[in-house]
Amino acid sequence: MIRTTQLHQPGSNPMTRSQQLFERARNVLPGGTTRATILFRDYPIYLTRGEGARVFDEDGRSYIDFANNFTTLIHGHGFAPVTEAAMAQLKLASCFSNPTSSEIDLAELIVERVPSVEQIRFVNTGTEAVMFAIKAARAFTGRHKIAKFEGAYHGAYDWAEVSEAAMPDENNLSPPVVANYAGMPPSVLDEVVVLPFNDLERTRSILAEHGRSLAAILVDAMPSRPGLIPLKREYVEFLNEVARANDTLIISDEVLNFRLDYHGAAERFGLRADLTTLGKIIGGGLPVGAIGGRKDVMQVFDASRGSLVTQGGTFSANPVSMVAGRASLGALDRPAFERLEALGDYARESIEALSRKLGCTLSATGLGSLVRLHPKAFAPTTYAQFFQSPAQKQTMRDLHFALLERGILISNTGLIALSTPMNETHIDALTAQLESAIVAGGFFQ
Repeated sequence: MIRTTQLHQPGSNPMTRSQQLFERARNVLPGGTTRATILFRDYPIYLTRGEGARVFDEDGRSYIDFANNFTTLIHGHGFAPVTEAAMAQLKLASCFSNPTSSEIDLAELIVERVPSVEQIRFVNTGTEAVMFAIKAARAFTGRHKIAKFEGAYHGAYDWAEVSEAAMPDENNLSPPVVANYAGMPPSVLDEVVVLPFNDLERTRSILAEHGRSLAAILVDAMPSRPGLIPLKREYVEFLNEVARANDTLIISDEVLNFRLDYHGAAERFGLRADLTTLGKIIGGGLPVGAIGGRKDVMQVFDASRGSLVTQGGTFSANPVSMVAGRASLGALDRPAFERLEALGDYARESIEALSRKLGCTLSATGLGSLVRLHPKAFAPTTYAQFFQSPAQKQTMRDLHFALLERGILISNTGLIALSTPMNETHIDALTAQLESAIVAGGFFQ
């Protein structure tokens, strides 16, 4: 039986360890944390350790971890093959200024598994992977502009950040092109074409005008920030056609969605990727990123031929990340994907059944091991349908906290990432506590 625990109420006495730590953190960290994604009410919950599908906080309380560090930990916590590989490497050395065989081992595994990846370069984060993929596309094509979807998150790189949180506007042909932070240079906005997600006719018109000027179309086939809504098959086919017609590269951003299929997201969706960006699960829980793709495109990084794009990094291809990633992916075989797919289907079906039972405005999207909760009566299929009002966003944050009180950890946006240690009992605990939170809090009425 899955055990859940009650979270100490903020403001009650005595002060919890998490409260004490947050008081210290506020003196030395802006806002008291290092990541903007760690939203909370009065203070965050500080975690100390993980075991399988569970995590434990500073006060000894445990939670079922459906966040898994924002999809990174596909094998959960303390996965023996990963920890053993990492510990063995640490006893040898943590890093070098020279290459190691471990980066070849991981590269060979990914190249063998992903049809569109013929060569690969490692970096430290998904942000770096997208940054260098865009640079590679510009160097290869000789063009500057890129296209991306409204609402899509591709890391913290100026051109990739445009219109991440823009208000949808279906009355105009083109979605608004909006800066993502104060001080973003106006010139960045001039070099990004924003596409309406899953809206084929508007996208056709936009690319008819801009297609020949694009270095790349940056595609996440099921982007997390706009709601884990899969791209429609006909939309993907059109992107393939227009990219080939205009000699534009397609960058498949799979930093998050590589976990959707044994061969990767592009293969699952039929997207003909020229470049692919990876991260998260390919590092086994350690920092990692990668750019892979066609051999002729990847030659822009080849220093022996006079590289068009210089790519380095003190910790790129760090051997601890490489061996951990190799162990993680090695254990992620076809049966593992099949079981995660079935478990994800069970989760989505259970949530939808709960919504019908309670007669509330709750729906679920996603594929494979990824699930997203929405404060909507029907699962959204476009960015405009997904877009949430401030009140709806607050509802999701309140739900996140209500579930935390009940021993369930999900993302504060409603993102749920499953891991291989989980089974249907964990999903049943999620839906039971979700029902308790909805009934007690009056959510989605």
